[in-house]
Amino acid sequence: MELTAEIAAYRDGTGDPGRLVGEFRRAVLLVPLADGVAGAAGGLMSAVSGGIRWFYAFTDEEALARFAQARGEDGREWPYLAVLGARLVDAVVPQVDGPAGVAVNVADGDGSMLFPPVTSIVPDGCAVDTVGAEADAGMVA
Repeated sequence: MELTAEIAAYRDGTGDPGRLVGEFRRAVLLVPLADGVAGAAGGLMSAVSGGIRWFYAFTDEEALARFAQARGEDGREWPYLAVLGARLVDAVVPQVDGPAGVAVNVADGDGSMLFPPVTSIVPDGCAVDTVGAEADAGMVA
């Protein structure tokens, strides 16, 4: 099953957290670059909310376009990298000074999903929880 279908299943209560995280890790995600955004100094586009840096990631160009439109910035070019979800959490998140997670398809309301900095999603050294949490403990729908 693809990531968007796993997100939908999880959100309607029929999904499996382990399958969702596995599909996220296997998915090729489009991660916009911060270059060209007012006040950004390059790198991957992200935002800080609740003390967590959230990297924006999208399952396809249409989801990225909806994000651009929601920001009122659909008239400009949106350069992005195609990155495996596993690479984002295993290689990018550890480079961040502080907790970081991934926000997938954030402009899609019911189709969005946050993958927070918790055990079973990010490397243990980057997780904000400390005692064997299940993969779904910190997921926010």
